[in-house]
Amino acid sequence: MSSVVKQGDWIILYHSDKHRYVVKVEEGKMFHTTYGSINLSSLIGLKYGDEVETNVGEKLTISRANFVDRLETIPKHTQVIYPKDAAYILIAAGIGPGSRVVEAGTGTGYMTAILAWYVKPSGRVYTYEIRKDFYEKALKNLENLGVLQHVEAKNKDIRNGIDEEEVDAVILDMPDPWTVTEHAKNALTHGGTIAVFIPTMPQLEKTVVSLRKTGFKQIEPTEIQLRKYKPIPEELRPETLGVVHTGYVVLARKL
Repeated sequence: MSSVVKQGDWIILYHSDKHRYVVKVEEGKMFHTTYGSINLSSLIGLKYGDEVETNVGEKLTISRANFVDRLETIPKHTQVIYPKDAAYILIAAGIGPGSRVVEAGTGTGYMTAILAWYVKPSGRVYTYEIRKDFYEKALKNLENLGVLQHVEAKNKDIRNGIDEEEVDAVILDMPDPWTVTEHAKNALTHGGTIAVFIPTMPQLEKTVVSLRKTGFKQIEPTEIQLRKYKPIPEELRPETLGVVHTGYVVLARKL
């Protein structure tokens, strides 16, 4: 990995913990911040860790952006699965390089991108989205994040069936996942996992009932909670504000 900034690199321009900017280095492009603007061409060839000045003299440190940093830059026109829930789904479903995963719905492509990042280089994500406007926006997001080559996106209603067979996992983030449990079971390889994300208790109950009726085993409804603390020694305590609830994750296996 290069220690200098190149054309096309994703970087962080760090001013403070509250003000950090994730941007793709593009020659000839001006980037505007709360602390002035900077010509991104001037960053090419500099080392990571170097400081640069904006047009008003504010100093920004150049650092390397990781995939999660880049992920946060995409426009979110739908609610997304939070990283704490996404990480649990990935590990619990055994998703990794080479996995074949079906997902619905695509939405912004946020979870699609996470799945694609972890199944590469030889895996594949098959994502279904019923709304054409969401589908088209998601394609742009996935291309911008550099993971589109690991995704087969479909502007189709997954309720009508899943085209793929012998997949390792099926991930459902949709209002009525109980309408897809039979299709999911047929598409999964033996030992494969279905993971459902839903925000409300009535949806949770319907999903569990459907999974049992369909014959899934090891049904595990879970809620993942994350509590952040103030990183100030003399004021060390939980943050006053936070996200109390995101949703429920239901896992089950085809056994």
